[in-house]
Amino acid sequence: MPRLQLRIELSQQRLVCSESGRIIRSYPVSTAVNGPGELYGSGCTPRGRHRIRLKIGDGCEENTVFVARRPTGEQFSLQLAASEPERDWILTRILWLTGIEKGINRGGDVDSLRRFIYIHGTPEDQPMGMVASHGCIRMRNRDLMDLFDRVENGTLVEIVE
Repeated sequence: MPRLQLRIELSQQRLVCSESGRIIRSYPVSTAVNGPGELYGSGCTPRGRHRIRLKIGDGCEENTVFVARRPTGEQFSLQLAASEPERDWILTRILWLTGIEKGINRGGDVDSLRRFIYIHGTPEDQPMGMVASHGCIRMRNRDLMDLFDRVENGTLVEIVE
């Protein structure tokens, strides 16, 4: 059983990493501009208890661009961003979450896994500590790389208001 636990505090826009109740790391994050919510298509960040279903991107370079959980072969740059200003950038690493509370964030139209809810990297010019995402939890790339190396599949992730 994974020993670390993650807690995402929507009101504080923080991800807290703890072990045996002791905080070992805290990172600024950016969650959904639409606020908390579980429904498919809402663009909201789902609440409740989740687990890391899959770690994606191990060994990829910082700023690797992902589409559909696969590296595209692109490296994020300001020039690339300028050429595609509406693109929602998923960079560096992905921690794909699955809900573990039936009817709250698992199953039916509230299923976090089927909603493709991730903890993922974002361009460095994007704000942290404030809402800005389309439902996922965005992190600074270096912070995500640090977190990625600490967690494993099955790590508990609790998302609270």
